[in-house]
Amino acid sequence: MAVTACGGGGADSGSGSQDGKGKDSSTQQSKQSQAVVTIAPEDGAKSVGTSGALKVAAAKGRLTEVVVKDAKGRTVDGTLTGGGTGWQPATHLAAATKYTVHAVAKDAEGREAAEDSSFTTLTPRNTFVGYFTPEDGSTVGVGMPFSLRFTRGITHPGDVEKAVSITTEPAVAVEGHWFGNDRLDFRPEKYWKAGTKVTVRLNLDGVEGRPGVYGKQAKTVKFTIGRNQVSVVDARKHTMKVTQDGKVVRTIPVTTGKPGYDTWNGQMVMSEKLTVTRMNGETVGYGGEYDIKDVPHAIRLTTSGTFIHGNYWGGGAFGNYNASHGCVGLRDVRGGGDGSAPAAWFFNHSMIGDVVVVKNSDDRTVAPDNGLNGWNMTWKQWTA
Repeated sequence: MAVTACGGGGADSGSGSQDGKGKDSSTQQSKQSQAVVTIAPEDGAKSVGTSGALKVAAAKGRLTEVVVKDAKGRTVDGTLTGGGTGWQPATHLAAATKYTVHAVAKDAEGREAAEDSSFTTLTPRNTFVGYFTPEDGSTVGVGMPFSLRFTRGITHPGDVEKAVSITTEPAVAVEGHWFGNDRLDFRPEKYWKAGTKVTVRLNLDGVEGRPGVYGKQAKTVKFTIGRNQVSVVDARKHTMKVTQDGKVVRTIPVTTGKPGYDTWNGQMVMSEKLTVTRMNGETVGYGGEYDIKDVPHAIRLTTSGTFIHGNYWGGGAFGNYNASHGCVGLRDVRGGGDGSAPAAWFFNHSMIGDVVVVKNSDDRTVAPDNGLNGWNMTWKQWTA
């Protein structure tokens, strides 16, 4: 009885091999997946890099599911590589963020193996942001680019540009162009179509813009394109034709830059509207030549100081000869209180993003980065 109880090689032992633990153990072993899932970085890792560190792989099998989430439950998109033997995120990760990873793979027999992990990305010591125009929720003219100015010079422009996505309704191709290492503008090939809705997603949080310097913005910006207004200034004829939706709605007598102070040629986008402002020649290299403390109805066209503005001191210049220091002047009254004056009318019928085109001036074409004036580049130059 003692021998029998111990199992030995008798009939009771054989019965146990069919119905007891011996069979269950063998069956469980046969069902175990041969696939092996590995996740990098290791579980519990801290100060993980935001780019290139997260990788999921499967040996002796293919990945069938990879779910990566941050602490708020937001999912990180990714793509399978190597026919399912690897997975990598579609973009960089956010900084100072805890992520969880759940991955499943199947072997050749369809048996599953799973792995779970978590890690926390680095907290950067040095960061950058991008100041942008136009503002969220604004309505702007057809020439308005989306312009970003970064607080630090960018040495990894491809990574930063990839982190900015722009969608439009109706759909139109939009491309970015760098001016130096701290400014990135986006525009379509031609002026926006009136009514277009533009959505910009800034996924800069965690982007390494330069060694050791990371973005810290995650923001969505939306703006709408208003009616189409383009105004054409002829410096020789001293006139400006204001067109809306391709039709001339008004022709206004103007005065532009006098000889030696000629107005830039080219397409210039309105970037700022000021009901009244001071214009001092000292600020643009014309020291002592003028200082007008109450210029009415001023609209900025370039960073360097070109405006289209009201002029109450021009006398008979409007429509007859050029008398300014480079700006485009429209007849106005001191204080700007006459709403029927040409300058007041134009100011009230203009919005940020409208275009003013100057032609037939004796000066060269305005530089594309002097204001929001990238339209003075061909599409081939813009996308190069």
